Amino acid sequence: MISSALLTSLLLASAASARPAKRGTGETQCPVVLSGFVPADSTPTDFDSYATSPFNPDYIRGTEKFSVILQFPDAGSSRFDNESTKAVEVTINDKSIFQTQNGFRRAGLQIQGDTNENGPGTQGVKTLHFSVKQDPERTLNLTHEYLSADYSANQFNFQTGTIIGKSGSDKSNFKVLNRQNTQVWSTPVDPTAWQNFAITLDFVKNTLQVYYSKDDEPLEAVTSALSNDNSGGGQYQIGILKKPTGTSDVVNSGYQETGISEGQIYGGIFLEDSAGGCVSL
Repeated sequence: MISSALLTSLLLASAASARPAKRGTGETQCPVVLSGFVPADSTPTDFDSYATSPFNPDYIRGTEKFSVILQFPDAGSSRFDNESTKAVEVTINDKSIFQTQNGFRRAGLQIQGDTNENGPGTQGVKTLHFSVKQDPERTLNLTHEYLSADYSANQFNFQTGTIIGKSGSDKSNFKVLNRQNTQVWSTPVDPTAWQNFAITLDFVKNTLQVYYSKDDEPLEAVTSALSNDNSGGGQYQIGILKKPTGTSDVVNSGYQETGISEGQIYGGIFLEDSAGGCVSL
């Protein structure tokens, strides 16, 4: 015979499991130029084909396909994800060597339609949105330097860990660096929350501006529009690039421990047209 207390606890547990997952309430307010939203019904093999992946299936990865690299954890929704989309986790391991870059362990996402020259994200005013959440089962080794988002001509870099040549006192912070590799803003890595970022590049005025919030809170500007050299074109990249230690030639050599199993969870990836000051908050 089941006691009334046990029956009550079972009913409460059942009710909790039946509740719908919390979804973000953020809505895109500006024209979306490049969409990296992941459809809720996506399967791993969808990311191996140009026909079914929102990202380039060939870049940026080693020999393993994205159907192996990407995971789909139950991480809830970032601010701009809803019932039609879901989060995606980029993982790296010992095999995550892109081309001949033996110093790096690397895997990253490039939105389909983004081109290296004269791409849709290289003119006017554009804002890159992405949200990040940590995986407690695949933690980063913050004694290394990590690049998690960038524009490939290095107009900006979004980093964490111990920046090479620095003390490492702020290794547990996310850091936004400008074209001159100068830090313009930082915030602590939160081990449990969604952290939402937007970076606006004005290619006319040559400025950079950073926006930030946690979980489902609206984004707020955390810098003014700062002078920045936005020339040179390039492609936007989201993922993990783990640099080695103990070398000045980080691309080709240096120390990487064995048995790497690391990841970061991403959501709400898109590039929008911010003409007229439009930014989705």
